[in-house]
Order: sequence, then C-alpha cells, then structure tokens
Amino acid sequence: MVNYLTRRTFLGATLAATATMALASCTTGPDARAGADRILSTDPLVAQYEGRRAATGATVTHNLTAGTFDALVAGTALTTWGYNGTLNGPLIRAKTGDLLNVQVTNALAEPTSIHWHGLALRNDADGVPGVTQKGIAPGSDFGYQFLLNQPGTYWYHSHVDMQRERALSGALIIEDPNEPMAYDQEWVILLDDWLDGLPGTPNDALNSVAEGSGMSGMGSRFTSPYLGGDAGDVPFPVHLFNGQAPQTAEVFESRPGNRIRLRIINAAGDTAYRVGIPGQKLTLTHADGFAVQHQVVDAVVLGMGERIDALVTVVDGYSPVLALPEGKGGSAYGLIRTGSGTPPSVDQMPSVLTGVVTDGGQLRADESVRLPSRTLNRRHEMRLTGGMHSYDWSINGRTFNMDDPYAGALDIGLNDRVQITMINDTMMWHPMHLHGHTFQIAGNGARKDTVIVRPGKTVTVEFDADNPGQWLAHCHNAYHAARGMIGLVSYVR
Repeated sequence: MVNYLTRRTFLGATLAATATMALASCTTGPDARAGADRILSTDPLVAQYEGRRAATGATVTHNLTAGTFDALVAGTALTTWGYNGTLNGPLIRAKTGDLLNVQVTNALAEPTSIHWHGLALRNDADGVPGVTQKGIAPGSDFGYQFLLNQPGTYWYHSHVDMQRERALSGALIIEDPNEPMAYDQEWVILLDDWLDGLPGTPNDALNSVAEGSGMSGMGSRFTSPYLGGDAGDVPFPVHLFNGQAPQTAEVFESRPGNRIRLRIINAAGDTAYRVGIPGQKLTLTHADGFAVQHQVVDAVVLGMGERIDALVTVVDGYSPVLALPEGKGGSAYGLIRTGSGTPPSVDQMPSVLTGVVTDGGQLRADESVRLPSRTLNRRHEMRLTGGMHSYDWSINGRTFNMDDPYAGALDIGLNDRVQITMINDTMMWHPMHLHGHTFQIAGNGARKDTVIVRPGKTVTVEFDADNPGQWLAHCHNAYHAARGMIGLVSYVR
C-alpha cells in the first residue's frame, strides 16, 4: 500500500509517514525519461510560440506566499494552508495581452507549485512538478511569468499532493479591453467544500475512502440523477462561498435593476454545485472563459474546476446566490442586498433548485469562438477506468506514475487538429480537465477546458495543437486524481 501510493507522487501521497518521501520525488524536473522526440517545457519552441501572442507591453505583478495560518471556519478555530493568510487567495486581475508576473514564496514545510487553471500559457509556467518544473522547495521562491492571451474567468491552485483541498486557491480574472457585454457590476464567486480541521485533514479523507474505513460517515453514497448516479465520495461538514460559511454569508451591495455579472468558480475537491437565485432567472454567457450562446436557466451545475459566467438583473431586497452541493446536503451562499430589510437566515434557504437546469457541457459555443473547420489528423481514445471497490482510478487502465510520466502518453504533433474521445467506463461521473488548451465539445458545443463525463457516457472534444509542451489531462476530483486518474498529452516532433 505505501509503496503503491508513493509512486503516485505530486497529487497522490496519503499517509503522513510517506508524505515527505512522496513530495521529494515530485521535485524532479523534466529530464531524459521523456525521450529525445518529446518537446519538453525547456524546449526553445515553448518561448517561440508564446512570442507569437499579442502583447500590450504592460506587466501585472503579484506576490503570493504559501503558508500556514489561523482561520475561523463555521465558528471553529483551525490552522490551515493558504496564500497570503486568507481562505481565498488574492484575486488576480489583468487584461488580455498583459504579462503576468507572480512571485511565489514557499513558507510551507513541503514543496509546492501553482497551476493556472484554464490558461493556454507557456508550458514551463503550468505548475506541474515532475513534468513542467521542479517543485518549489520549502523556504525558496519561484517566479511565474507568462502572457495572457484569452479573456475570461479562471483560477489558480496548488498542484502538489492534496494541498488544493486546503485553501491554496484563488480567482484569476482576465478582462477584455473590448468587452462586448454590458453590465453594471461584477461579483467573483469561488465555491469550495471544506473539511480541513473539522476535524481531520484532506489526506485523512483520502486514506479513508481508499481504505474503506476511518472517518465517520466516509464511504456513504451520495446520489444525483443529474450526474448519472454517484455524486461524490467524501462528506464535507461545510461549504464555502468566497471563504464564508452560511452563518457569515458575504453580502454584495447593489441597486434594484442593476445588471450583475456573476463569475462563478467551482474550486471544490469532490463536490459539484447547483447554483441559482431562487425565484429569478440566470442568463448564462460564458463557460470556462469562452462565450456561449446565451441560455436562460433557473440553475446551473458546475463540476470541480468548471467556471460559468451569468447575468442577473437584481430585484429589491435580498437575493441569495445559492450553491447547493449536488447530491449532498448543506449549502453555500452569498447575498445581494439592494435595500433595507432583514436578510434571510440559513434555515430559510431553499433545499432544492429546480426548473430549467443545465451545465457547461450542454451549452453551445458562440460563433465568435468556434474552432474553424479543419481536417482531423490525430485521434485518441481516453477511457476512464477504475472504481470504488479498490479506489483505484485510471485512464486507459493505467494509473499515473510520476516515476514514468510518459508511459501511456497521448502523443500529438505541432499544429495537429486533435480529437479525444473520453469514454467513461466507471460508475461515477468525472470532471475531466486538459491543461494548456481549450477544446470544443463535438457538434458546436462549448469551448471548455473542463467537462463533465457521466458514467457510461462518451464526450468527444477537439482542439488545435498550438501550445507545445507536456500537458496533463486528468479528473478534477482531487481524490480520483490522487489515486491515479491522470494522463499526459505529449507534443512530439
């Protein structure tokens, strides 16, 4: 068991006694294991291709310190890990064409990194220890610097072990200098499931589901007909809306009639959220940063890693933006306040959101962002395999091994039009995420980087291979990835 898990390295260490050993293995950078034909993050082509992107000449600089800090979560004092001592990492905001320069200090006792989720950035800034960089050692600094070439709602998080399941994440908004959409205000919303310190840790939870015993309630089944059956593996005592539990809900000040753009990010580890404003409609405008054909709904479901932008015209009084854990109990919410009155209490919140409900994978791309028609010249099949019995998750029957990350890689060539067919052979849904690219779901579906693949179903996506390097493709359920549901999309000459 111990040896098996320590081979999983950067996301997979679960036992406290083996954590140091596992993380040490993730500090290796790209090396000769790849073979001479692979375009690594150190290849000159990486910088050359970034040089083709438009630049404003402006630089946006941020400093992030990953460290431990004391926090109050749902009335409980605890110590956790985060950026700059906050439950939500600092909001990073820049414009398309800007150069983002983020200096990271690691004040943790183990290596860390930052992955910039959803961005088509240069490969050496992708933040995957053992594939694109060395892990940032304790007590050291590291600089991420890359051009921003696509507006939208994105986020950043650690890509080491179970660190993301603490508070090592934050929102990243890239503004469009020529924004075509009209609205009065904007609210960035980061949703998260939380158990660290209440009691136990994310590693305790991973051990428990992997071993089928342990923490109280672990191994119970959560069911969602919308997601096709099993909704998740882990019960969470608290769900957070911008770092706040329902008892201390965030309040957003507005005026009646104002049009608000909601930028919603699901940063959770094992929870999909159904989001809506009871009694009001949402107009969905973007999925994973890219414009979609507008759709009016009562609620939208976001898998882990997905983002949705929506417009709402607010009414007088208090309007709760409610996030219900899909197939699980509890809630997270924030309040839009447009006047005086008494805010609704936790007990007054609805426990269901019904009506017209959809998710980003069901939307259609706006014509302005559709991939142009091209002949396919590279096809791959990605079978999602494994299951709950031994809690081993895999891709094409292979659990990811950082000692040999290129085994079973999906090879592609520069400028290929690539098609990947994801076939879910398991009994559980998976939010599948591709690093460094945005794909289009077949049939003029949405442009996305993360998509829900339901049990027994198939999702086919296409993208252009225009960003050389080595890129992970994995389930964004933190517990599934930790147990091996990770693959590699590898550029080769």
